[in-house]
Amino acid sequence: MASINKVILIGNLGRDPEVRYTPNGAAICNVSLATTRNWKDKNSGEKVEETEWHRVVFYDRLAEIAGEYLKKGRPVYVEGRLKTRKWADKDGIEKFTTEIIASEMQLLGGREGMGGPGGEEGGGGGYSRQAPAARPAAPAAARPAPAPSKASSGFDDMDDDIPF
Repeated sequence: MASINKVILIGNLGRDPEVRYTPNGAAICNVSLATTRNWKDKNSGEKVEETEWHRVVFYDRLAEIAGEYLKKGRPVYVEGRLKTRKWADKDGIEKFTTEIIASEMQLLGGREGMGGPGGEEGGGGGYSRQAPAARPAAPAAARPAPAPSKASSGFDDMDDDIPF
């Protein structure tokens, strides 16, 4: 039987990313991501908010991109898988932690603080371990709508971007 281990999170960074390198030069980036759930209490009618903190780990080129573009407070979309590790602390007691090993990342929100043109709204770029992007790309919602075409061939109103 097949199994699935997939996590999708949208949240805000709780601190700046920590990037380090292994002895063979591979990048590793750790971040803390907060997700918040809101609901109305049935008994009191009061609004209730619950924040959950997630450890997210990026590797290789995705780690370098995360270290460069992510900042404390920034919203981000992350896809990955759950991984539980164990280790022994200084007293020899076994400890466990569960992390999200990120495979894809999408910068959300405005472009301020990204090193590119400032003040624009509409988001950053999408990145994955399989095909990392060299620079942030505007999401489809931020692109200007194509001008109406007078020709009826059906191809004049297509966007120039190839979806794959």
